[in-house]
Amino acid sequence: MIKIISKSLVIITVICLIACKKQANSIVDLNKTKALVDYVNPLMGTDSEFSLSNGNTYPAIATPWGMNFWTPQTAKMGDGWAYKYDDYTIRGIKQTHQPSPWINDYAAFSLMATTGDLKYKEQERASYFSHKAEVVKPHHYSVYLADYDITAEVSPTERAAHFKFTFPETDSAYIILDAFFKGSMVKILPKERKIIGYCRNNSGGVPDNFHNYFVAEFDKDFELNHTWGDDWKLIENSTENKGGHVGAIVGFKTKKGEQVHVKVASSFISHEQAAINLKAEIGDDSFKNTREKARNAWEKELQRIVVEDDNIDNVRTFYSCLYRVLLFPRKFFEYDDNANVIHYSPYNGEILSGYMFTDNGFWDTFRAVFPFFNMMYPELNTQIMEGLANTYKESGWLPEWASPGHRDCMIGSNSATIIADAFLKGNMNKKDADILFEAVLKNASVGDGRPENSVGRAGLSYYNQLGYVPYNVGIHENAARTLEYAFADFTIAKMAKKLGNQNLAKDFYKKSNNYKNLFDPSTNLMRGKNEDGSFQTPFNPLKWGDAFTEGNSLHYTWSVFHDTQGLIDLMGGKDNFVAKLDEVFEMPPDFDASYYGFTIHEIREMQIANMGNYAHGNQPIQHMIYLYNHANASYKAQKKVRDVLTKLYSATPDGYCGDEDNGQTSAWYVYSALGFYPVTPSVNQYVIGSPLFKKATLHLENGNTFRILASNNSKKNVFIESVLLNGKLWNNSFVNFEDIQNGGHLQFDMNATPNKEWASKLKNTPFSMSKDN
Repeated sequence: MIKIISKSLVIITVICLIACKKQANSIVDLNKTKALVDYVNPLMGTDSEFSLSNGNTYPAIATPWGMNFWTPQTAKMGDGWAYKYDDYTIRGIKQTHQPSPWINDYAAFSLMATTGDLKYKEQERASYFSHKAEVVKPHHYSVYLADYDITAEVSPTERAAHFKFTFPETDSAYIILDAFFKGSMVKILPKERKIIGYCRNNSGGVPDNFHNYFVAEFDKDFELNHTWGDDWKLIENSTENKGGHVGAIVGFKTKKGEQVHVKVASSFISHEQAAINLKAEIGDDSFKNTREKARNAWEKELQRIVVEDDNIDNVRTFYSCLYRVLLFPRKFFEYDDNANVIHYSPYNGEILSGYMFTDNGFWDTFRAVFPFFNMMYPELNTQIMEGLANTYKESGWLPEWASPGHRDCMIGSNSATIIADAFLKGNMNKKDADILFEAVLKNASVGDGRPENSVGRAGLSYYNQLGYVPYNVGIHENAARTLEYAFADFTIAKMAKKLGNQNLAKDFYKKSNNYKNLFDPSTNLMRGKNEDGSFQTPFNPLKWGDAFTEGNSLHYTWSVFHDTQGLIDLMGGKDNFVAKLDEVFEMPPDFDASYYGFTIHEIREMQIANMGNYAHGNQPIQHMIYLYNHANASYKAQKKVRDVLTKLYSATPDGYCGDEDNGQTSAWYVYSALGFYPVTPSVNQYVIGSPLFKKATLHLENGNTFRILASNNSKKNVFIESVLLNGKLWNNSFVNFEDIQNGGHLQFDMNATPNKEWASKLKNTPFSMSKDN
């Protein structure tokens, strides 16, 4: 009997091993047989509008961090929601630099093809289209323009693009170049088969001499050429026009299936530089060559992280989010004819040498995007830091929201965090470190002369004198500012310490405790405080805005990134802290929108998510779940992280739960799906959550490989039973930056029930200033 049982066990074991091997092979084959770029859906988040954001994205047809993006335009010129998934008509394919609908676009112009009676006005030329006849990839966009029997396609390079229009048989085929409003010029050069010109449209943040110069080169002779001037006035047989809003029209006779190609490039420097960009990036390439180069550019970057799993939907969502992380900040520099790096300065209007990047709101991206660059793209982030140094040299200040120059949007002094994190992780040149440290100190000490209210620190004199920005002195969102300044001070202290300035480090460590000045022990919440030291009254923790930024006290109380243990102590211990975290999730999604006078979209997105008052669709609370680890309740973080990953994200047009915001909401997903998150930028730790995939491989820039394995992972098995780091038991609820960079493997064993003993001691908790400094 024993022998029979043993034999049966052997047979069962062999069968299981074969089944596991087959499953493993199928997982590996998933990524071997299909390019990773094919999992990306650029339409993720495009089903959005002013009142409700499912991402507020548009399909960016671009190369990673490209200077120019291209996107189909369904909305009218100047509308920040340029492409809405539910629209039925397309007006053109436009060059765009828009980082957010709230910031809007600049330097935009478009191409559109038509047939039949000439229709060039924006609304009249629009054609019906269907998503069924639309191909949307990061490297290639194709759409059937039903009203004209034309297929329009575009593939990008960093500073140029290649269009292909497939026409029917007609004597009246047209390609229309709309140079947009707020100042433009077009010039048709029939003998050279070219249109050159410029556009000047912008939404702010530009010097007086701002231009986007473009050149469009055709492969077919023009049968006719017209331009239009202001008020859509058509000037037949003309070759040049200049005004507030002008455009160009060229016509052809085409055979059925005939393709007309247009190679387009632009420059913020000159027409000559635009021609250099076109020659360097497309030259004699065919459309297929351009498309394949763009495809390869994406595949190269996406292959840095290879996830393997049998849940294809999760794989699609991961790579769709990773695509978004790799779009911003955009390269705002060009290469001259000697391959030197040069840029037009959006701060002083001069042509200067060196790197420049733009289109980024640091209030969003300091949280996870830039930590991701420090982990996976150190060389890129070193260039971005040089660009920030150039911004300081050219404008006298660090940017907080740049598009392309300083913009008055959001709050904080988060450039300090981005700079300190890069410096502390070795991703900064020495000359830039000296300049940038001077810059962050200026932000923390000089309140006058700021070019925008978002630049530097609003309320600085109050903050430095009182230790907080008062509620009753006319400075909006004062409590949020105080909390963000305190964290910035912590990062400055760490940078000062590494630079060897111990006295300065001591001063800023002390200032980083200013978060305590807003803690109200009667509610265990952060609360606005008046100049005389009294708390604001009345106080409603559900009130959005007012003392806080796009959130309420329940959201901002957790913005003590650097000292969660200090916050735990203020709340009276771990039990109270965990209970307050639980309360946010367990209470109804109640809110007070009286500060705004209407229900802003961020509130609505919290309300419909069915996660209580947890508002993942906006940035201030996105790190909050991971704070359970600081109170030795990691199992609660594991469950809630997995809930957010699987319920609030999908690779669909409504696939985000709020604004995507320059890659930040996507970066939360990318990090969290891997199994950890950078709660405290400038610290060398990532806090552990619940890995989504059975295997993920990070191909690091230094040549090392770090693998994350999760055995027994499934929809039900979301809890961590145990962890091995490089084969040794790991009981800490964090993993170190150096461990990842050195290469190795992190092995999770997952279970359907929580292991409350894992990471259960104080020494197992992530960094907190009160505990570790």
